[in-house]
Formats: sequence, structure tokens, C-alpha cells
Amino acid sequence: MINFKEMTLPQSASAVFSAYASFATTMMLIRSVTNELLPPKFISFLSSIFVYFFGSISSQTKFVIEENSGFTINEVFQAAEFYLRTKITPSIDNLKVSKTPRQKKVTLSIDKDQEIIDYFENIRLQWRFVCSVDERNGGGGREKRQFELLFPKKFRDRVVDFYLPYVLRRAKEIKEENKVVKIFSQECQYDDDSGGNWGSVNLDHPATFDTLAMDPELKQSIIDDLDRFVRRKDFYKKVGKAWKRGYLLYGPPGTGKSSLIAAMANYLKFDIYDLDLSNMYSNSDLRRVLLATTNRSILVIEDIDCSVEIQNRQSEEHFDRSSSKFTLSGMLNFIDGLWSSCGDERIIIFTTNHKERLDPALLRPGRMDVHINMSYCSPQGLKVLASNYLGGEATEHHMYVEIEALIGDMEVSPAEIAEELMKGEDTEAVLGGLVGFLKRKREEQRKEKEKEEKKEEKEKEKEEEEEEEEEEEGEDGDEENPKRKKWELRNRMGRIVYGYRGRGRGRGRGRGRGRGRGRGRAWM
Repeated sequence: MINFKEMTLPQSASAVFSAYASFATTMMLIRSVTNELLPPKFISFLSSIFVYFFGSISSQTKFVIEENSGFTINEVFQAAEFYLRTKITPSIDNLKVSKTPRQKKVTLSIDKDQEIIDYFENIRLQWRFVCSVDERNGGGGREKRQFELLFPKKFRDRVVDFYLPYVLRRAKEIKEENKVVKIFSQECQYDDDSGGNWGSVNLDHPATFDTLAMDPELKQSIIDDLDRFVRRKDFYKKVGKAWKRGYLLYGPPGTGKSSLIAAMANYLKFDIYDLDLSNMYSNSDLRRVLLATTNRSILVIEDIDCSVEIQNRQSEEHFDRSSSKFTLSGMLNFIDGLWSSCGDERIIIFTTNHKERLDPALLRPGRMDVHINMSYCSPQGLKVLASNYLGGEATEHHMYVEIEALIGDMEVSPAEIAEELMKGEDTEAVLGGLVGFLKRKREEQRKEKEKEEKKEEKEKEKEEEEEEEEEEEGEDGDEENPKRKKWELRNRMGRIVYGYRGRGRGRGRGRGRGRGRGRGRAWM
């Protein structure tokens, strides 16, 4: 029996340290021998038995967040990547530095085996980035990336219900703040950021609502409509409508339809998908292309009245209704039919120079909800253009009043005004050139108008002459009609009478009476 009273305790710190080192070495040796000799499944089985009877010794819970969830990307992993970039502190030793051609700034992120401490509602959370080689079946030795989140076990419900949703929400905000707006097209080379049918480039268009030469009230109404659309997700769900909005931009060329689309994309930070209908040969082609678009995007079909020959729905019974034909009904099904619900927070924009040429089925609410007339340059638009190109002092120049008066009496597009304002930097010379241009254009429009009026007069005179000739012919016809009708009636009665007589005589008196036979044939 061990007598603890007779045991001699170490008398110095070096002896205590030596005893501890000896114990630790022994335990490590036992652990190594156990891992080498015992199968991993048996060790796991012993551990589970120990936890079952004695409970877990650790007071911490660890979440493992892998990069992929099956065959899809794990959104929590992606969100953690963006979120943890904002939590980098000087105490972290190793950082990864990267910048893609599409990014505007250098990106810093943690390297493998680095840790970040975060606090949420007085909960201490420890993040760790782990990289390893995937040796599992089908792994192929590829790198396996994951985050490990360690926190006190008693806060597990709060972490799941509040902290992780906060990370997802904050990551989405960070992505939107740093997002580079892109324009997608089927003509671009496909890339990793695009769907299988689209390629993209950065949209570096500088247009904003501040630079658009539009009526201020119309501009503000468009901004208010866009703001109302993006914040009404729950409203669209409540009323049972797909979360989308349709805009029709119509007006003469050069009135700023493309600039308005770019301004809308920059304002909302929505990507643009430029759809060319001339590449669509069937409804199935259109379905495949549209399903490859993403949420929070703008689908644009420019010059829809002349981009493709679309079969009219009223005459489609004469055509093949199979998917080998691209029809108006097929396109309407994606705009306002069942397929329109495949995606959220989307804007559809049609542009045209001739609204009257469009099928009414395209224009009704639910398809094109907002119709915006992009008209010729107005005094308000001129003020924006002059301030953008020449500065605010240009609107105080003595020639500016004359320019306003000229614009009020004629039709000139904002693109034409902008081209004249770009011809120099001296305000006096540029405004003088603009006055000369407007006067010449006004004279051209006056001559063109006179030419059209003369043409209309000639056409009107020709129509009047044709009407007079028709009236004269009608009068002559009325005079001859009674005589003609009387003669036709008499002739007809004679045929009837002599026809019957001819039959009787031919039958009764023999073939020698050719008169009856001949009149009978004439009636027949």
C-alpha cells in the first residue's frame, strides 16, 4: 500500500518541470502507439463510448464550413470569405493578396491556418481557414478548403439563428458595395462569371441620372419607380406576381435611350444582358438563353420592332407550333407567362424608334409596365448638357437665351446638341457654333416642311381629281342604267318565252324546226 506521507515531493521548480515533461512525453508516446496500432474506426468507437458515459470534456462547439455542398457552392463559405476580409487585423501574419482584371482594388484575405477573432453580442467566435488535400474517393488529390468556427457550446442556437444570418447579410452588402457592373452578350467570349450561353465585359459606361439630359420630373419619377421596385419583394410575393418590372423606351434616334439604360444599371448595380433576337431560331433557344441569366439584372432588347421577324399570334395557326419556330407567343411566355417566375428582381427593357409598329400584346401592363417617351431636347435637357460640357457658367452666357428660344421652335436630339458642345473648350466659340448649327437645322426643317406640304397638296389635288372623275362616271352610268336595265329585262323575258316554245316545237314537230332548238340552247 502506497504511503503518501513517506513520498518525497519535488523541492525545486526544475524538478516540477522535469516531472511534467516526462509525463507529457509518456502521454504523447502512448497516443502515437495507439494511433499506429489501433484502427481509426476502433479509436472513434472508444471515443464515442467515452463521450456517451462521461460527456464531452470540451465546452466549445466547432462548425466546419466546407467550400462545396455536394455539387453546388456553399453560400455560407462564400459569405465567410467576404465577411472575414473586413475583420483582418495587424496581428495576422500571413495574408493572400489578389486582383483580377475585373476588380478595381487589391483584395486581402487570410491564408491557410490563419485565425481571426470576431465578437457578436458578447460572444467570442474564432474563425480558422484550413486547407488540406482531399484523398477521398473521387477527390483526385484536389485541395479541400474549409472554415472552422469555434465558439462556446451554450451559444450554439444564437450562432445558428442570428450570427450566421448576419454574416450572410453583411457579405451581400459588401459584395454590392464592391460590385463591378457587367454587360453580358452572346457575342462575347464565355468566362467563369457567366452562364453557359453568355460572355461578359465590365460596363464602364459613365452615365448617371445626374448627367442625363432629361426633364427633371420624368427623371425623378423613374428613380422613385426603381426604388419602389427593389424594396417590394414581400409585396410582390403577397399579391402573387413575379418580382420583375418592364420598361418601354421609345422615341427618335439620339434621344438617350441607351444612356438611360446604363444609368439605371449604375444606379441599381444590376448587370445588363443584351439579348439579340436575330440569334434566336426557336422558342427553345430563347428559353435556354434566358434561364442562364442571373437575378438582380436588366434584360435589354434594343430596336425590338426591327431586330427580328416575329410571327403574329393571330396568324400562328398557319405555322408550325413546335419549338422549331420563334414566335411572339413564345417570347410573351418568358415576359409574362409561367417562365417569367424563374428568377427574382429582374428588369426587362424594350427600346424602339417606332412604338406604333409594335404588337399591342407587347405593350400592355404586366409586360411593359412603364412607357417612357424619349423626346427631343427640351430647355431642361439643354441646361444639363451645357453644365456637363461647359460648366455652370455657360447657362449665364448671353447667347444661352437665344439657344433656348431656337430649341423651343424645332426638333433637335440631345445627341446632336452634345456633339456641337464637344467641338471646343472656349464657351464663346462653342455656343456661337451651336447657334449657327441650330439656325441651319431650323432652315433645313422649314424647307423640308414646305416640301412635305407641297407634296401633300399635290396628293390632295390628285385625290380630288380622281373623286371628280368617279362622280362623272357615276352620273353617266346613272343615265344609261334605265335603258340598259329595260333592254336586259326585255331580252330575258324573250329568252324565257321563246325558250319554252323552242322546246315544244322541237319535240312536237321534229328536228326540222331549228329555231326552237337554237333558242332552247341559248337559254340553257
